[in-house]
Amino acid sequence: MGDELLHLTVLGCATPYPSVDNPCSGYLVSSGDTRIWMDAGSGTLGPLQRHVRLDELDAIWISHLHADHSADLLTAYYGALYADIHLAAPIPLYGPPGIADRLANFLTNTPARSPVESAFAVTELHDGHQAAIGSLRLTSRAVSHGIPAFAVRIEAAGTSLVYSGDTAPCPSLTELAEGCDVLLCEAESAQAPVEGEQVHHTPEDTGDTARTAGVGRLIVTHVGRFLTPQQAVARASARFDGPVDYAAPGATFEVI
Repeated sequence: MGDELLHLTVLGCATPYPSVDNPCSGYLVSSGDTRIWMDAGSGTLGPLQRHVRLDELDAIWISHLHADHSADLLTAYYGALYADIHLAAPIPLYGPPGIADRLANFLTNTPARSPVESAFAVTELHDGHQAAIGSLRLTSRAVSHGIPAFAVRIEAAGTSLVYSGDTAPCPSLTELAEGCDVLLCEAESAQAPVEGEQVHHTPEDTGDTARTAGVGRLIVTHVGRFLTPQQAVARASARFDGPVDYAAPGATFEVI
């Protein structure tokens, strides 16, 4: 039996495309022998394999279907079915409604539908969806991103991690994060839009969400191209008095 603590490993957090040393959004969440690939953005399958093979995953959880959070499912499909991976069963895949058909439509090269279900056992998320995966319990909530999108609370051994996915500040995220030990929250926007719908947090929003939810620790992620990580952390810290870190690629955090 492995370490029962909840661990978060950052595979990448770039947006909207990978940088030289930072893949797009992807994380490995683990506790004991349970391992979940959380978001599969462009480039994250590579660093994932430093820690776990595809056939060793207990599940994949996808927040929404923008490519910087889901594109590596396409290469994972080929790896799972046509390379050196031998699945005992399809990998459980939790994602927004329509995820299976989206994958199949992209992968299909003939009139026949690509057999995505041979690689992934798909469960569509809905607001309030709950799942038990090994030693972990997951609760997903719909959030505000202009398309179907979800945040998730992961609980194990009396500790809790909440991941915002991509979203504007919204009551469902604050409710989901209430009292959690660690909030992994995006801070993509340098400023809120003057016109149109807000679909991301600013760093100040990130700090406000953490403060209102009463979280123990904030980890800022998915910082946009018009901010530096240092700026995002400083601006979030001005609104939240607890510890604030940056989700640097390759970093591992213990949730305590």
